[in-house]
Amino acid sequence: MRRSVVSFALLAIIGGAGSALAHHSFAAYFNDQIVEVTGRVTEFRFSNPHGMITLEVRGQDGGAEVWRAETNAPVILRRRGWTADSLRAGETITVEGWPARDGGRYLRMRKVTRADGMVVGTPLSLNTASEGEKP
Repeated sequence: MRRSVVSFALLAIIGGAGSALAHHSFAAYFNDQIVEVTGRVTEFRFSNPHGMITLEVRGQDGGAEVWRAETNAPVILRRRGWTADSLRAGETITVEGWPARDGGRYLRMRKVTRADGMVVGTPLSLNTASEGEKP
């Protein structure tokens, strides 16, 4: 009996550790730099643990580049005025955010602005620590 309890506990710990490792840290982004990327939305996922905006952006060579912008979880996005219908595939937006440290076409969203200048929801402050949210 004791052996079964110990085995179960070890499996639970190992399973939990895998989940924790799969959830990446916000240390993956430069929190002292802001970049802007303008492109056409190809997908908007309003899902846990973080939403995702996928954009097709025109690269410097004129070809298409795929960029991804990670958002907050839906519960936080809702508090900031977002809904699952806030972005639609095909619309042009500018995403402002913290760039990935690895140099990839990936950023942590701070603000989204539509082509007509309207900001979607309420942007994160540049001083996110005062808001209790990580960049």
